[in-house]
Amino acid sequence: MESKIVETQQMILVGLGFYGDPFRLSAGWTEENEIGRLWNRFMAFLSQHHDRIKHFKGERVAYELQIYHEDTPRTGEFEVFVGVEVEELEDLPIEMSVKILPPATYAVFALEGEQIGSDWYLMIAAEWLPQAGYESDHKYSIQRYDERFKGVENLAESVVEVYMPLSPRLPNSRNHGSLKNSEA
Repeated sequence: MESKIVETQQMILVGLGFYGDPFRLSAGWTEENEIGRLWNRFMAFLSQHHDRIKHFKGERVAYELQIYHEDTPRTGEFEVFVGVEVEELEDLPIEMSVKILPPATYAVFALEGEQIGSDWYLMIAAEWLPQAGYESDHKYSIQRYDERFKGVENLAESVVEVYMPLSPRLPNSRNHGSLKNSEA
């Protein structure tokens, strides 16, 4: 799996969130699970109220943030947030939530076709990070969707970028294990 290392500035994401087991109703890449339902709800709000979100940064780019908690390996529950990046917050609709990500160093992976539906999180966290001399700086990942993503029904023709936050691996540090249910 090829990657590149990038430094980012603070990111302000505006969108909607969900916490729980998103695959309780349906596994994999489908609009029937909680992640698919969250995307549908967000995209409907965005199309109806596009003018209520100001200062878009990258009109055709959306993000999915998955935040893993201490209980995630045991329960399969984690936070999913979908949204768009804005340059500043102004008159935010009450329906919207905000995530502010600090400046960070990320390993960026371009997933194509079948890789998108694979258990890419485990491959990155359990294999790539330790082999490259890194560990995850935080227990989250970001998926970046641009014009190369052709929709759930066309994953074979799609590309999604995954951002994993990094820190140099400390001597004697242990891999904190893998997380289950990381498909989106």
